[in-house]
Amino acid sequence: MISSRRLPSSFRKKKAVNTLSLANKSNDSSSGQALGTPSPPSYEEATAGTSAPCYNDVEMLTEFTWDDRNIRRVFIRKVYAILMIQLLVTLAIVALFTFCDPVKDYIQTNPGWYWASYAVFFVTYLTLSCCSTPRRQFPWNLILLAIFTLSLSYMTGMLSSFYNTKSVVICLGITAAVCLLVTVFSFQTKFDVTSYQGVLFVFCTVMFISGLVLAFILPFQYVPWLDGIFAALGAILFTMFLAFDTQLLMGNKRYTMSPEEYVFATLNIYLDIIYIFSFFLQIFGTKRE
Repeated sequence: MISSRRLPSSFRKKKAVNTLSLANKSNDSSSGQALGTPSPPSYEEATAGTSAPCYNDVEMLTEFTWDDRNIRRVFIRKVYAILMIQLLVTLAIVALFTFCDPVKDYIQTNPGWYWASYAVFFVTYLTLSCCSTPRRQFPWNLILLAIFTLSLSYMTGMLSSFYNTKSVVICLGITAAVCLLVTVFSFQTKFDVTSYQGVLFVFCTVMFISGLVLAFILPFQYVPWLDGIFAALGAILFTMFLAFDTQLLMGNKRYTMSPEEYVFATLNIYLDIIYIFSFFLQIFGTKRE
């Protein structure tokens, strides 16, 4: 038998390399057999990190998002239900101040009630618009909204009392038709009005500056056509705002409104409708002699 010492050095190197490779292969195979394919987790392990479904009302409101259609429908119904009550109250007060002569004479001879209602309107509007806690906390949000509605209804009724009864009824009909068409348009169209906030801001700035100029010009000399142009621009502006607020209410455009802000949504739409009626009354109304 030939001794390994007598073998050539190259042969001994090849034999060492082959022995090392066989050892590595055996180690890999043994480690693969030791590790093996991981077995699938059990049911308890798979469901350990998840929670069981809960049907509590509060948790459902936190789990569902604004994209849920049921929440959207409930939100829209709530807003329009409150809005219809507001409009009915306003219509009743306007009819009382327009058709009842003793009430009409009393409010016209006592303008202090108008300025008091204006102060109440201003305070409640700032509270509901700027403070999120009062407008979300029940029942204070509805109480403030009711006070706001009564104050603005008194102001609208007093404004209507200075116009002819027939023209007031006509302006009410025009306002109802315009608001219905704008609402249907906002719900059916694919045109996104909420993405034009800059246009509305510029329009508001122009109207504000024009109002300040008219406040200085009109007391010295009444210009009917200038007053009519301002009223027409105001009606167009708040018609655009009505479409904007309606699409914010829908929630399927660029900007949406939270379902918790049903009081704020109702406030905006109601204010748009009242301003549209006031500007139409300024355009088409005939003042009493």
